[in-house]
Order: sequence, then C-alpha cells, then structure tokens
Amino acid sequence: MLRILKLILPLVMVISCSPTTEKKTSTHQYLEEITLSQLQTGYAEGTYSIEQVVKDYLQRIEDLDKDGPALNSIICINPQAIETAKALDAELKAGNSRGPLHGIPVIVKDNLNTTDMPTTAGATVLRDSYPPHDSYLVKKLRDAGAVIIAKANLSEWANFRADMSSSGWSGMLGQTKNPYVLDRNPCGSSSGSGVAASANLCALAIGTETNGSIVCPSNANGLVGLKPTVGLLSRSGIIPISFTQDTAGPMGRTVTDVAIALGVLAGVDSTDEKTLASAGKSFTDYTAYLKADGLKGKRIGWLKNIGGYHAGVDTLIKKAIVDLRAQGAEVVEIDFSMDRSAGGSSFTVLLYEFKDGLTKYFSSLGDKARVQDLAGLMEFNRQDSVELKYFDQQLLKLAHEKGTLQDKEYLDALATMHKATRENGIDKLLLENKLDALMAPTGAPAWKTDLINGDHFLGGSSSLAAISGYPSITVPMGFVDVLPVGVSFFSTAWQEPTLIEIAYGYEQATKHRKAPTYIVSK
Repeated sequence: MLRILKLILPLVMVISCSPTTEKKTSTHQYLEEITLSQLQTGYAEGTYSIEQVVKDYLQRIEDLDKDGPALNSIICINPQAIETAKALDAELKAGNSRGPLHGIPVIVKDNLNTTDMPTTAGATVLRDSYPPHDSYLVKKLRDAGAVIIAKANLSEWANFRADMSSSGWSGMLGQTKNPYVLDRNPCGSSSGSGVAASANLCALAIGTETNGSIVCPSNANGLVGLKPTVGLLSRSGIIPISFTQDTAGPMGRTVTDVAIALGVLAGVDSTDEKTLASAGKSFTDYTAYLKADGLKGKRIGWLKNIGGYHAGVDTLIKKAIVDLRAQGAEVVEIDFSMDRSAGGSSFTVLLYEFKDGLTKYFSSLGDKARVQDLAGLMEFNRQDSVELKYFDQQLLKLAHEKGTLQDKEYLDALATMHKATRENGIDKLLLENKLDALMAPTGAPAWKTDLINGDHFLGGSSSLAAISGYPSITVPMGFVDVLPVGVSFFSTAWQEPTLIEIAYGYEQATKHRKAPTYIVSK
C-alpha cells in the first residue's frame, strides 16, 4: 500500500473471463501449504499432473474466493489455464522441464499486462482492456513454464487515487477480505496477491510495490514478501505509478519459494532502463543463499524508533531479536528517524511520474484506450456509477496539475528524497555501524475494514527501503491474537542475497507461518 494514501469501497460485480469452474468430487486439501519443491517432486514421481493441480487450484478459488468465506481476491480466471497445463504435462512426459517453475500455478496482480486476460489496475475504465503484449515479467513466467491461472484484485490504481480509501477495494471487484479474520483488511495495494497466496489459491503470487504494496499485504496475510532493488526486475508492461520507486516482487508462503521465483524474474530488459544497472549484480538462482546458518556472523541494526504503535508488535519484535541472536546474529540498537523531507519529496515525485507514466500507458493501448490522460480518466469516473460512489479522485487531480519531468520542482524532489534515504539514510547507517542489514517490524495487525472512514493504519517500516529504491524482505514473526505480523530486513542496493540469508535463517529457526482459518469476525 502507498502509506500516504489509500482506497475506499463498495462490493461491486465480479468479472468473469471464463466459465465457472465445474464442481469436482476430488479433494484439493493436498494443496494446503504445498511448496514449489513438493509440487515438482510430485510431478517427477507421477503423484500429480499439472492439469490436475491447476484444476484443483481453480476449484479452491471457486470454493474459497467465490463461495465459502468469499475472499473476493480474484478479478479474472485465465480461460487458457487448463490447456496450458496439458501442454506442460506433455513436455514433462517427453522429458523436458523448463526449470523450477515448470507447471507451477501463479496468480499475478491485475496491473501486469496479460494478453489472455484484461489488465485493469482495478479500474472500470480498463474493464475490457486487452493489452497488445504481455508484460516482460509475465513473459518470463510463461517461458519458465509457470501457469498463470488468474489475475488478483488490488487497491485501485495501486492505491494512488483518493484522499481516503480502503485497501483492497477496486471498482472492478469491490473489497477483498483478509483470510485470517474476514472483516479485517488485507492491506494493499497487492491485496489479492497476498490473500491468494495465503489462502493457498495458488502456489505463488506476484505483487508490485511503490511504497509498502508488497510488504504490507504480506504482513497482514502471514506471507514472505520480497521487494527487490528497483531495477532488478523489469517494469515493462506494468501499469505504473513511479518510474523511480515501482517494482514487482514475489509473494509466497516460504523464503525458499520466493527465492526460487526471484531467480526466474530477475534480469536486464532493454525496454526498462532501470534494469541496465542490474547487469552483473543479479542471479538466475538465489537458492544458493538459503543457508540454515545464514544468520551466523550477521550484524543487524534494529531501528527501534520504528515501533510504539502497537504493544503486541513491540513484544514480538523483541522476541525476534532474541531469536536472531540465538542463531548467531549480532543485533545493534539504532536510533534513527528518516528525514521528514523524504516523504513529502517522494509524494511530489510520484505525482509527476504517475501523470507521465499513465499517459504513456494509455498511449500503449492504441485506439483501444477509452481515455488518453488523467483528464479523460477523471471525466470517465465522474460519469461512472461505481467509481465515485464512496471516494474521491483527489490524487488524480493533484497529479494532473503537475508539469513535466523537466520541472525544477520534480528534479529537486528527486534529489532530496534520495539523499535523505540513501546517503543520509540506509547507506550511512550500514557504513557507520558496520551492518549487513537493518530491521524493523513490518506493520501492525490487520485493522477492521471500514468503507466509510477508510484505512486505520497504525505504523510500518516500508518507506525507507521504498523511497531509496533498495531491497526489503518481510517474514512472519508471530501473531497478535489470531492476526499475523512480520519483521522486515532491508539493506543497500543489490543485497538480495544477504537479505535472503537472513530471512531464511530466521524463518527456519522460528517457523511462524500458519495457514488462515477464515474467522468471520474478531
């Protein structure tokens, strides 16, 4: 979620991209908490077929997302999913595997372009928008043998629209529910991705983040979520907010699954200039950093100023520090508050870049685009029966009023935010304290969804890594009553290997992840 904004409200209609999944008599219980490696073993041994696994995940979506607890996390089912699975089964039967994602059912956030399903960012203006090309990451997933079974709901326009909002709401689908307690919020903006992965509606999910949109829903849904260094993963074909801060990233139930996905997704894309800086700094396999003793000798700085907003979270972070030290890490208390200029400057940059990026995105749709710019989008929303029923479009208005990326205001804000979060932020803290990484609680327990007053956000730690463009990973660190919360580790650019070592070592020593049980209210 973008913490400086959010999104609000109704339960609207569900888009259907394929016929309702046919009811089956077979059970899909075996998919509960299954890992990528377990699926691959099952395929290799003939225990499972990709076709049956895909069908069973689609049945779970029918049973849990549309019926039962009605999680409302899926905007669209891929009508080609089963045929794709059959083809991938045939490849395996012929002795050909494309790698660790071969036959793995994946759900992607509905701001990643897909040619076989509409790409909407949750907005009704894009209801029937089929982009001309897959996003670069979707193509990489398909080439790796993943089966993209569905598109996930999100906070509309990735939470960059309204003054006050409810995370996980979109005009396309309405409000997504938290699977742990159904009247609690899933956070956002990668709300559907977080819920789908947590509720075992897929083996792996892909989210995107500008500020908190991967780590916050991972926190609220008991997941591991990795926000990479900006430039490690391509953004081509992803509906943008910010050229400077946007990145996609994997969301899963284990650090191992997330590390496997990262290796498939990383790489230089000539159409996204940010990725050029990753040459020689990325890996096609991050599983080498899954070390049981990954915490041994690590020096981690605890940002103790990021806390105090929830007593239960404060208790858990102190317990996490004890666990880290027991595994051989040295944890150092750090007093640090991010320069206040960083947040305001980042917001200015987002307004400019959203205007520029969204105009270019509409242009990429050619004559199929309903609108060409923010002015057209706002006018469409004023005429729509859903879009302005509960919330405004103040952020669209503010972005529309900005100039170009050559404006002094924009360039000054860009320089200010990076200096505050890099030179005088993460880099300075790491250097002066001889640290491998920093840590802080990811966020508070999920709040009750409120379609009138919007999100009740208590606190979190996403901004420093998000504004700097540096990597962060969140891992479950326990429960406040029945609601999960996570701990985040972050470092300087391209340090995903170090963060994976730390996260894996902590995860293996604690194993806090528990599947949701769909409590109605608490």
